[in-house]
Amino acid sequence: MKATSDSLNLNLKIWRQKNNKQKGEFKEYKVSDISRHISFLEMLDILNEDLESKGLEPVCFDHDCREGICGSCGMMINGKPHGGMKNTTVCQLHMRFFNDGDTIIIEPWRARAFPILRDLVVDRTSFDRIMQAGGYISSRTGSAPEANSIAIRKENADDAFEAAAYIGCGACVASCKNASASLFTSAKISHLSLLPQGAIEAKERAYALVTAMEQERFGGCSNESECEVACPKSISIENIARMNREYMKSLF
Repeated sequence: MKATSDSLNLNLKIWRQKNNKQKGEFKEYKVSDISRHISFLEMLDILNEDLESKGLEPVCFDHDCREGICGSCGMMINGKPHGGMKNTTVCQLHMRFFNDGDTIIIEPWRARAFPILRDLVVDRTSFDRIMQAGGYISSRTGSAPEANSIAIRKENADDAFEAAAYIGCGACVASCKNASASLFTSAKISHLSLLPQGAIEAKERAYALVTAMEQERFGGCSNESECEVACPKSISIENIARMNREYMKSLF
């Protein structure tokens, strides 16, 4: 079928794997007359409808809000997390950024700490375990105070807010040659340590989160900034420097 000016014919190479015990491989599919105005996930929905109509197994992929908020849609597209569009998750990536006749390679995050569950779905509960180790405030803070009753430097409030915007999609891990979770862990340390409510447990938190990250077998950071570039929320690697300082403080 010949594509119109408003549609695309595409070749898809998608990683298929039943579970992390079996070997996976790329399978090739063709999709035709794909609107340039739909999202990448909607294109996969169309592919799955076609596969199911033929009695074939649909492609498994994670998604939830489809509004660029949760990050559960993370996958590698042509070798780039979320497709490589700045500040864009896969669910917000639209087909107008592709050309008719393109071959698109789609695969899951590749990291030892993110074992493949099926096809494009990986197990990211390692992030949950890091958070459970200390990514919270346990001291009683009471009900919400008046906005100006606790003095906080504007720079600290801004940095804490930006760090709290991290969505935990795992793009930082997938983009890093060491599969480091330093950006994720440092963002969690930053957004709490910069605020007075989190200062009480700052040392214990930094030690617990960094230790948990190492136990989950994530690699170390080599400061090459792939994580910041890949992050759909543009979380700064300045947080990693802060994490290292907070961790060193926790040792004394």
